Amino acid sequence: MEIGPGEIDERFRDGLDQAIWTAAYMPAWSSRAAAAATYEVQKDGLHLTIPPDQRLWCPDLHDVPLRVSAVQSGNWSGPVGSARGQQPFREGLVVTEAQPTQWGFTPYYGRIEVSCRANIGPSSMFSAWMVGLEDQPDRCGEICIVEVFGDSVKRNGDRVDVGLGCGIKKLRDPALTEEFSADPYPLDIGEFHRYAVDWRPGQVDFFIDEVRTKSVQQAPNYPMELIIGVFDFPAEAHPAAGEALLPELVVSRVHGSR
Repeated sequence: MEIGPGEIDERFRDGLDQAIWTAAYMPAWSSRAAAAATYEVQKDGLHLTIPPDQRLWCPDLHDVPLRVSAVQSGNWSGPVGSARGQQPFREGLVVTEAQPTQWGFTPYYGRIEVSCRANIGPSSMFSAWMVGLEDQPDRCGEICIVEVFGDSVKRNGDRVDVGLGCGIKKLRDPALTEEFSADPYPLDIGEFHRYAVDWRPGQVDFFIDEVRTKSVQQAPNYPMELIIGVFDFPAEAHPAAGEALLPELVVSRVHGSR
């Protein structure tokens, strides 16, 4: 069953479409205001940034200090005080702000592509991933399209290598097996690239600029939403090592087809 629209061609030409995107990261565990992204739509796309004064995300609950600017194409929760919410990150979480149900882009198989570039330092990262809606607790697995930590970026003359994270994260889905890796890959994340997955029954293929980088012989079997974000771990900042002053992710296009 497809809960919401399964196709999209988003180029952010008319701002951020509030009918599709929630500009807050898992707001049920705090609030939309507390989890709000810092963003701006410019000619080249959606700019997600983390300025120095951005508040910490769930500071009393998350184990390490974390700041996030992210958008997600689905959102919902149970009532305040319940444990029904998306991507619980620790035991005992309860909803502090109930979220209305919104399914902006929730495909059930297909090809999903995110075109983006990033400016991150050693203590920041960016990621784009599909995650189960958790309308049923087991429907929670992830297809990580791309995940790059800034401390994995290695420059050697004109060549830049990164730890390219992609694959399947099972989380609490008993039908999946953990199959995620972050192997070295030649890639300049400061330039626009097309990160994509071809998701079909029993298999997911991963691509960068139409080049297949990975295949797995399993696949989540339920609708999923897309999350795109830039993350910063301020306790790990090392300005002397060339830390980026403004972690930024620029998304020029999101495309999804059946």
